[in-house]
This record gives sequence, C-alpha cells and structure tokens, in this order.
Amino acid sequence: MTSHTFFFNGPYDETMALLIEARNYIAYHDAAEHRKLPPQVRLQISYESMRVTSRLTQVMAWLLAQKAVHAGEMSKEQAASEDFALSGGEICSDPSGPDNEELPSGLRSLLERSHSLYMRVHRLDAMVRADVEREAAAAVG
Repeated sequence: MTSHTFFFNGPYDETMALLIEARNYIAYHDAAEHRKLPPQVRLQISYESMRVTSRLTQVMAWLLAQKAVHAGEMSKEQAASEDFALSGGEICSDPSGPDNEELPSGLRSLLERSHSLYMRVHRLDAMVRADVEREAAAAVG
C-alpha cells in the first residue's frame, strides 16, 4: 500500500504545483503586454490557457479518485468507471502549442509540462483500467 501512495503522491504534488503556477500565470501575467498583441494571438493565448487548465483539472480529478481508492473510500472498480475516467480527449492530448513562438514563453512552458503530465497520467489510467479488467476476468473465469 505504501508504494501506491508514493506512486501517486509524485504526480499529485506535480499537478498541484502546476495548477498554482498556471493560476498565477493567468491571474498575474502582464495584461498590458497582451493588449499590444494582435487579436488572433490574444485568442490563441486564451485558448491555450484553457487547455492547460483543462489538462490539469482532469489530472487532478483522476488522482483524487485514485487517492479515494487508496483510502478505502471508493472501490477500484468505481474509480475505473467512466464516471472517473481521465477525459479531455484530443484537446488535452494534442501536443501543439509549445512550438508557437507567438505565445509567451511562460505559457509555452506550461503547455509542454501540462501535456507531459497529462500523457503520463493517461498511461497510468490505462494501466489501472487494464488491472481492474484482469481482476474481473480472473474472478469470472
């Protein structure tokens, strides 16, 4: 059980730190500088900021479900259901953005790190689901 906690505490701490960094970036970035940018770039900044937020909230929700399993508040089967699945699909898994030189460097960094985290948790989600399916098949067969 301890290894499970350690296994999920790292991504949880990383997600929390990125959420705080993203919040600070979005709340305190230099709005005056952004007003000087063309409208399509401002729109892209808004879109990419929302994508960072979506990735991080999806990851945090998934990790909290896994913590609930570890605490005995939820079964593995419940956590592996569609209700607690990592969602976000194509929008969150799309790696584009960090290479867009028109975007501020801080946002490009958040895009890259949030994508990396999201994809790692996506793989963890697949592993957890496969484990639950194996256990269910073994119980039946």
